[in-house]
Amino acid sequence: MNTITQSETDYSKLPDLAANVFTAPLKKPAHVGDDWLEPAQHVYVAEENAIWDDLFARQMEILPGRAASAFMAGLDKLDLGRGGVPEFGKMSEELSALTGWSVVPVPMLIPDHVFFWHLANRRFPAGNFIRSRETFDYIQEPDVFHDVFGHVPMLTDPVFADYMQEYGRAGWKAMRYNRLKALGSLYWYTVEFGLIQEASGDIRAYGAGILSGPMEVVFATEARSPNRIMLNVDRVMRTDYVISDLQPTYFVIESFADLYHQTVERDFDRLYRNLSPSFTYAHSAVIDVDDVLHRGTQEYLLRGGRGSGAEPV
Repeated sequence: MNTITQSETDYSKLPDLAANVFTAPLKKPAHVGDDWLEPAQHVYVAEENAIWDDLFARQMEILPGRAASAFMAGLDKLDLGRGGVPEFGKMSEELSALTGWSVVPVPMLIPDHVFFWHLANRRFPAGNFIRSRETFDYIQEPDVFHDVFGHVPMLTDPVFADYMQEYGRAGWKAMRYNRLKALGSLYWYTVEFGLIQEASGDIRAYGAGILSGPMEVVFATEARSPNRIMLNVDRVMRTDYVISDLQPTYFVIESFADLYHQTVERDFDRLYRNLSPSFTYAHSAVIDVDDVLHRGTQEYLLRGGRGSGAEPV
């Protein structure tokens, strides 16, 4: 069976990006190499460290009972609230002892194939900057708070850590089939905006896009507007998503072992051969194969979302 990755691939080498593989055009800063790594982590001034502390305190007021238990345990293991932006070297030592991962600084969003390569080698690229007071509530490009606070605690969970490495390795296959958009949708609905059912009626967030912002964690787990549907990998990879607003639909896993098995054991060659280059399903759709936990009213979306000032209910 052809699984999500292929054992003969050499993941130590940066994969080639063929001319017929379509990705977002990103201009590489002159001071970084092909790996897009910064020479060193940014040295944060007092105000930048204060922004981290204020963001951390705000999230900790709302995450208990809404964030996945594995995420909360990861926060404790890494002690990310010890004060100021964490130092990547020290954090990587602690993380490596737990699951073999490290955190490396990058200047901005990096190309897909470079991102895959780092993940395949258990390196998580984190933005080397932090938002300002003016962008305190919302920033479109992921900063160090989103990347470290939102993503890194989950990398202390051994099963999720393995899933992230396998996702990185999966990038090689997606590039061969020119299906990066579909693979990106899987990342979006799991790593960024995933929910987990820890017990009957107990839905919690593990996705970094939810956990690093104050509004979405309540919306995703409690609001009546969004759909909450059990994860089906084939369906998710055919589903569009919202980049700059709250999600109309969230997908829910039973466990991280279930997430791992649904993806790593899937025959992705067959899936990619049958996928359309564009998405099949709208981000608010409920289809006949869905195992629906909550069918949302879509009130927030229908009222116009963030741009209209609609209440996230």
